[in-house]
Amino acid sequence: MEELRFCYITTETPAEAEAIGRTLVEERLAACVNIIDRMRSFYWWEGTVTEGRETVLIAKTRAALVEALTARVRALHSYSVPCVVALPIVAGNPDYLAWLAGETPLPPGDA
Repeated sequence: MEELRFCYITTETPAEAEAIGRTLVEERLAACVNIIDRMRSFYWWEGTVTEGRETVLIAKTRAALVEALTARVRALHSYSVPCVVALPIVAGNPDYLAWLAGETPLPPGDA
């Protein structure tokens, strides 16, 4: 099976999530992005426990595109240290996984 990944990404606002998500799909760095708004977060930042609302993106992509996807998110993101974490997809609907791979073609020479 093709190596595929879920990339978990957080943003400050829904508008930022939409802009990043749309870009990732338009540039074929992700086949699909889901956006989940109003997640509540607690985290350490600059020596203090911080609480806030964030928006989650879950991008589905090929393992070989995670580095490029991460670089693109970093370029578009408002955070100085954006959360981008890739998790392996180990199983699933074979037709869906084939679609995912088909919508994220590798650049020539990377195949």
